[in-house]
Amino acid sequence: MVVFVCGAMTMVLELVAARVLSPYVGSSNLIWTSIIGIMLVFMSLGYWAGGKIADKKHDINDLSQFILISAITTSIIPILETIIVNNLAQVIEQLIIVAIISAIFIFGIPSFMLATASPIAVKLKNEEEKKVGSVSGKISSLSTIGSIFGTFFAGFVLIPNVGVSNIIIGSSILLLMLSILIHPKKDKKYVISMIIVTLVIILLCLTGKNLFKIAHLDVIKDEDSEYSRIWVKDIKVADNVSYKTLQVDTELESYMNEQTGEMGAKYLGYYDLFEYYNKNAKDALLIGGAAYTYPKHYLKRYDDKKIDVVEIDPKMTQIAEEEFDLDVNNPNLGIYHQDGRSYLNYSKNKYDVIMIDAFTGRNVPFELTTYEAMCNAKRMLNEGGIVMTNVISSLEGKDSKFIKHEYATYKKVFDDVKLFMVNTQDKNQVQNLILIGIKGESNIDKSKEEKYQVLLETEVKDFESDSQISTDDFAPIGS
Repeated sequence: MVVFVCGAMTMVLELVAARVLSPYVGSSNLIWTSIIGIMLVFMSLGYWAGGKIADKKHDINDLSQFILISAITTSIIPILETIIVNNLAQVIEQLIIVAIISAIFIFGIPSFMLATASPIAVKLKNEEEKKVGSVSGKISSLSTIGSIFGTFFAGFVLIPNVGVSNIIIGSSILLLMLSILIHPKKDKKYVISMIIVTLVIILLCLTGKNLFKIAHLDVIKDEDSEYSRIWVKDIKVADNVSYKTLQVDTELESYMNEQTGEMGAKYLGYYDLFEYYNKNAKDALLIGGAAYTYPKHYLKRYDDKKIDVVEIDPKMTQIAEEEFDLDVNNPNLGIYHQDGRSYLNYSKNKYDVIMIDAFTGRNVPFELTTYEAMCNAKRMLNEGGIVMTNVISSLEGKDSKFIKHEYATYKKVFDDVKLFMVNTQDKNQVQNLILIGIKGESNIDKSKEEKYQVLLETEVKDFESDSQISTDDFAPIGS
């Protein structure tokens, strides 16, 4: 039972670690690698130390104490999140360094302590059965089965339904109960001390929650979904101007002017160019809903048109409805909670315009950047239809890799390609770029030219790319 629970708790902590750190350092492959690597280091040290201790003094009391220490150090995680991660992220630009340091000081000790359980358990059990091979195999198997259970239970059930802060409290209490359960001598003094420890653990968890609120006064909602940790913030930029924002990991996904209800991101206005490039457009698709700020704008401005939104995370839609005034019952709005690439692959629906806004900084779902994905998007377009994609990149310099590969890919698929700079004319500056692919001949509405003159003047007409196209087999711009 002990090694099963400790194995499960180890994997729960690993998943929790990623959620705790993601708003400060992101959730890229490099960050995941850093977290897993550090925790494996401390687990290895724990196995080694546990074996040494077991050879010298194989007492179940030691096992109880180590589990108790893991319970206490787990309960401190919310406090350390604010004290260590929040402060480090503000002073160290290299997020990988922040992730490594944070993983060491926040998750190192509980990982170490949980790992000591297996070798001590092997020694204790071997005293009974005198079959070291069978005992070590049984203990390792149970620990691994616990890890498997912890992985699936935390990932599929706990995180999206209970939330990280409650998981930390529950894990601390569970480890405390396990420590008490296996303690050999439960006299009056021990019972009193455990009551005190229980109160301390609860106090530590509550203190962590309060410290978080003090350090993040602008966070009005902190939610965990199946896919990410989501923050909704209320940010005042002037006396009479405030924005409600939606943040996933370190990136700002959407923001809305609370006074007017209008979308805040400048690049979203470029999606309105669809009515210039395709005057007959009636049906639109947006991949990547987030807070649904553009769909709300679209439905208000074009009440004779329809828009479908593919958003992989149902929690996003729920937050958009609760915090960003989304009317999910609008008859001109269709919502599909599924992966964007899957929708492109298998949907039979046809559209006049497809908008892709699923890219967040350099965290790119590569499967939406490839030649195969764009071929499927083109297949879903009516003649004269367009694909419009928000790309975050520079046009030149070391940060231009994304747009060069993507531009080459669009040129391979579409009959005509347009590119717009949204934020600045500095080609070395990372910014929002709007990439447009047109199927067949465009149905330009000349009557809208003056209306969109300011946007049309930002077109980049001399851009060229000799980069290799992105494919499902070779996608150098994915995270």
